[in-house]
Amino acid sequence: MSSVWKILGIAFCLLLIVGIILKGNILLLSMTTDQLTLFPTLTGFTVVIIFLLLINVACNKAGIFSARQTVGISRRAGRAVKRRFAIFAPILVGATLRGRLFAVLGALVGISMTGLICGALLGGNLSVPLIVAPMGASAVLLFAVPSSPLAQPWSIIGGNTLSALTGIVVVHFVNQPVLAIGIGVCLAIAVMSLARCLHPPGGAAALTAVLGGKAVVGWGFLFPLLPVGINSCLLVAVGVIFHKMLRHSYPHKSPISVENIHHTRDVPPQLRIEFTQADIATVLERRGESYDIAPDDFESIISEVMLQSFGRNGGGLRSQDIMSQDVVSIGLNVSISEAVSLLLHHNIRTLPVVDSDNKLAGTVGLRDLVSATGDIVDYMSPAICAAPDDLAVNFVTHLTAGKIHAIIVIDPAGRILGIISQTDLLATLCRIGPDLSRNDMPIKRRVV
Repeated sequence: MSSVWKILGIAFCLLLIVGIILKGNILLLSMTTDQLTLFPTLTGFTVVIIFLLLINVACNKAGIFSARQTVGISRRAGRAVKRRFAIFAPILVGATLRGRLFAVLGALVGISMTGLICGALLGGNLSVPLIVAPMGASAVLLFAVPSSPLAQPWSIIGGNTLSALTGIVVVHFVNQPVLAIGIGVCLAIAVMSLARCLHPPGGAAALTAVLGGKAVVGWGFLFPLLPVGINSCLLVAVGVIFHKMLRHSYPHKSPISVENIHHTRDVPPQLRIEFTQADIATVLERRGESYDIAPDDFESIISEVMLQSFGRNGGGLRSQDIMSQDVVSIGLNVSISEAVSLLLHHNIRTLPVVDSDNKLAGTVGLRDLVSATGDIVDYMSPAICAAPDDLAVNFVTHLTAGKIHAIIVIDPAGRILGIISQTDLLATLCRIGPDLSRNDMPIKRRVV
């Protein structure tokens, strides 16, 4: 018997017991007024829970909330996820229990602080919060999905404020409430789209302005600013502080797109055989649907997925399998001329620098030292490090960007175990990639 049906049985029994108690005249006569009002509340709560569970079961049977279909994973993995979340399948890719708990805490702090501050500043009463209902929906986006384009500061502030203003304008020109609510929401969507601040709670802000009654009429055209605009600004401010404390990226910044550091018109090497944003735009246009993710994030995720898949199917080579172990390094007191001599003699581009405890302190390159004067420390750069068991394919992004020519492999104490150069990585990719021996003859002839 599945857990869903167990919960349905328990809920049905609870509803039956409540019904029997409500029908018992003797018990009802002996109850107080507070107890009498408690049972209808419990009954209503039970009915709502049963209704949600029945809808959930029906959707699962129809495949609407299927974890496999929603997340887009394999059939076997989809069944595993579906068993784990037997009642309510997850609909957010990447959602975790830890993230949801922080979202709950963030909403508690954000909404409470927003209502408290606005009540103190505008209402003069700390016990009565001054906050509009759409802020609750904004808090869901701000704290549960902070990376969403719909949850960014301009989307929250601009979307709520402009939508409230739209609703106020509609009220002044449309006297029919049924028509006004439809026009208010549709115009709010249009305005938010034009202002590039689409925010779902903005529709609720427009409805609040249309149906707000005397409270909204009393504010007049100040309503979009007071309290909607102030509420939105305070909620965003709390959200920024909250996410900074948790070291989350908010406002969300998409990964920096790859650039050609040589300042030529060539496409960067790592993009010449990969997909481009034009390819993504073509596929999205073909599908004819919108997705709640920024294009740069979409491109970055697909690139990392491709690397992950390549590493999984490429033999699982680790950094310790491909690194050069006889590492040429220098100390902090070595002269610049000696460092340049070592770089030229060994035909390498990066020299690790170690301190007195033989721990990695940084790196220097030939270009850094060509016209340098002074001490090595003045030209030292932070090293890009790896652990011995890191997948080799993870270094592709770093070593093909054009800025880094080697990755230093270190132990937990910071001592050098080896170095992985661009040549080491290229040789590895040739080994785990397709057989190139059939195509090397034309290259040899051209070289000769």
